[in-house]
Amino acid sequence: MDAHEVNRARAKLALFVADVFSSVPRKDQRAKGDCYLRGLMVDGRRKSIQAMAARLPDGNEQNLQQFVNQSTWDPVPVRRRIAQRIVPLIGPDAWAIDDVSFPKDGKMSVAVAHQYCGALGKQANCQVAVSVHAVTDTASVPLQWRLFLPKEWDSDTERRRRCQVPDEVGHREKWRLALDTLDELAGWGLVPPVVVADAGYGQNADFRDGLDSRGIGYVVAVRSDVTVHCCDAEPVTPPWSGNGRKPQPRYRDKPSSVSVLAAGHGREAFTEVTWREGSRGPMRSRFLALRVRPAGVRARRLAQAAATAQEGSWDGVLPEVTLLAEWPEDAEAPTDYWLSNLPAGTPVAELVRLAKIRWRIEHDYRELKHGLGLDHFEGRSWAGWHHHVTLVTAAHAFLTEQRLAPKADTADSPSTRSSTPSRTC
Repeated sequence: MDAHEVNRARAKLALFVADVFSSVPRKDQRAKGDCYLRGLMVDGRRKSIQAMAARLPDGNEQNLQQFVNQSTWDPVPVRRRIAQRIVPLIGPDAWAIDDVSFPKDGKMSVAVAHQYCGALGKQANCQVAVSVHAVTDTASVPLQWRLFLPKEWDSDTERRRRCQVPDEVGHREKWRLALDTLDELAGWGLVPPVVVADAGYGQNADFRDGLDSRGIGYVVAVRSDVTVHCCDAEPVTPPWSGNGRKPQPRYRDKPSSVSVLAAGHGREAFTEVTWREGSRGPMRSRFLALRVRPAGVRARRLAQAAATAQEGSWDGVLPEVTLLAEWPEDAEAPTDYWLSNLPAGTPVAELVRLAKIRWRIEHDYRELKHGLGLDHFEGRSWAGWHHHVTLVTAAHAFLTEQRLAPKADTADSPSTRSSTPSRTC
């Protein structure tokens, strides 16, 4: 947005800030929040505090630095209010779980480490955050963030002290952070219709089991080497000789990789599905859905533990899910795979639509990074990082509301639903 557009939106922004920052106790802090949001939304290549303050007539670099880096306001209630406000507005078809990286120089920024950096496509010095987004094909917004703390930070007391990392915060795997986030959102009264995720999460049997145990439906990508049994395969218990431990039920045949299983059905078994309109016309490809039983040591142990906890014993039967495979017209073999615990009768077209809906968060990241400066934060502290991403999330939510709002404000418009008086430019 240019400066004139931001000024025209000042009254609506003031109402938005009054609502989502109502948990921030001090009036001057809320005013700084309003200023920071305008700085994020005004056009400009860099969205560092210094650059934003220079663009705004009421920008005060020292005040904004203190508000983001040293102030003690709690960002969690702000993100909670944003989520509770935006989810009913967009009516998400799914929640997408993903992680985003921020390349960094040096080693003193909070949670920075040499690790895989998706932004660069290689191992590099960066921060990584796990995010949950509410998505449809036409709108999306991040609901919550978790900063990933690499294991080396657990014992690095000097860096923890300098970055003010809370004592109770330690290394936790990304898939666990994702489940923690879903639990927190559930505590806010928000439950996903379906969870979608890339193979970095979908590949993990513990992550899928965590969704299952929470009663959450999912459509998650997996790699081609994930192994499964056919749905009609049955475990067999070898006869017991009378000595030693009784043998456990096992599947007689070795599991197949999803790539081998899908390709074995032949191209003719795949049917064409169109899932949305793209900028160059309908998005379509060929898909096949099969009922399967995920194999592997970890999947087996999780299934045994769940059955034993509920029934006291296990008959060796692995849980049944749907394998969705894609074989594009111009490809020599299937290229992409997903597992889903949605009901067996779920139409293929619906599985495909959900599997492909993750494209929308790439739109989020482009706006969050290039438009709103998500990765432009130059502070180093734990609190500063969380304040910044919360403010960027608020700016993104406000812009999403304006895009979805009716042309003329009404009493029910999201931008006018407040009793707080608006400010003039």
